Amino acid sequence: MYDQIIDKDNKNSALSVSKGKANPVTVNNNFKAVKRKELSADEYLKGITEGNRTVLSRAITLIESNLYAHSILAQKVIEKCLPFSGNSIRLGITGVPGVGKSTFIEALGKMLTAQGHKVAVLAIDPSSQKSKGSILGDKTRMEELSQDENAFIRPSPSAGSLGGVARKTREIIVLCEAAGFDTVIVETVGVGQSEVLAHSMVDFFLLLQLANAGDELQGIKRGIMEMADAIAVNKAEGKMKEISETAAGNYRNALHLFPANDNGWSPKVFTCSAYSKEGIKEIWDCVNEFVTLTKQNGYFYKNRNEQNLRILDETVKQALLDGFYNNPTVQKELPVAKDDILDNRMSAYIIAQKLIDMYYLSLKK
Repeated sequence: MYDQIIDKDNKNSALSVSKGKANPVTVNNNFKAVKRKELSADEYLKGITEGNRTVLSRAITLIESNLYAHSILAQKVIEKCLPFSGNSIRLGITGVPGVGKSTFIEALGKMLTAQGHKVAVLAIDPSSQKSKGSILGDKTRMEELSQDENAFIRPSPSAGSLGGVARKTREIIVLCEAAGFDTVIVETVGVGQSEVLAHSMVDFFLLLQLANAGDELQGIKRGIMEMADAIAVNKAEGKMKEISETAAGNYRNALHLFPANDNGWSPKVFTCSAYSKEGIKEIWDCVNEFVTLTKQNGYFYKNRNEQNLRILDETVKQALLDGFYNNPTVQKELPVAKDDILDNRMSAYIIAQKLIDMYYLSLKK
C-alpha cells in the first residue's frame, strides 16, 4: 500500500528515495609506513645534552619500556648521562588529591622559568588497577607551564608500582639533569606509600595541606609530616586566609613534638595561594635556604649517596624478582603451584620454597 503512495521517481517529492553512493576508498595503496630510526646510546646522549626535547622524550619512553632489549639500551643511555647529572635541585611535592598540587607546581614553575631556570616536572599519574590505563592529564592541568620553552612536563603512569610512584622516576631524573634542567619537581599521587618512595629520590620534600581538612593533628599523618622539610597550607585566599593561618599554627605546634632531624634543619610551615601566587616565592626561598644549609653541613651529599645505595638494593631485588618469574622452570610449575594453594592442598609458604629450590636447581643445569 505504501509503495503506491510513495512516488520514488518524483525528485521533488519529500518521500522520494535517493540513490546511495559507494563509500570512498579510505586506504592509500601508495602509502608506506615509515619506521622511525633507532638511535644508539651515543645518539641519545648527544640529543639529550643538546636539549633536544624529542630525543629526551624518546629516551624516557625507552626507560619506561618493559621490553628486555629496551632495558639494555636504556641502561647504556643512563650510564652515559650520569656524568652530566646531579646538578639540579630535586623537589618532591605531595598532598591529598584536590589540595592543588598541579596549580601550585605551575605557579612555582612559571616563577622559576621567569627567573631563567629550566624546570622539569615528573608528574606520576595513577594507573587504574582494573584497566592499567592512565589519564595522563597533567599537561592539561598545567596548560601555561606546558607551553613554556624552559619547562618540560612528563606525566608517567604509575603502572601499578608501589604507592603509585613510577619505578623509573630516578632514571628519568638523571636524563632531565643531563638535558640541562636545574630544577626537577616530582609530583606524587598522594596515596600512602608514594610519599615514602618520592622522599627517597628528592633533596627537599614539600607537603601541601588544606585548612579545615580535619587532619591537622591526626596521628595517621605523622609519618608524612615527619618526612616533610616544609608544609604549605594551600588555597589561603579570601575567607580561607585567616582559617589557613590558624591551621598553619596548628602544624607548627605539632612539628615541635617531633624529634630533631639529622640534617640540622627545622621544618617550616607556610600559607600560600597557588591561585593568586601569594607565598610561592617564600617557599622557594626556603628550599634554597635548606639546600645551602645541608650542603654546608654535608647532609645534602650524604643523602644523595644513601639514595644511590638504596637504588642498588632495589635494582638487585627487582632483577632477582624478574629473573625468577621469567625462568622457564618457574613459569611451567607456577600454574600448578597456584592451583595447589587455591585447593588447600599445600601451604603457600611450602610452595614458595619449592619454587625457589626449583629455580636455583635450574640455574645449575
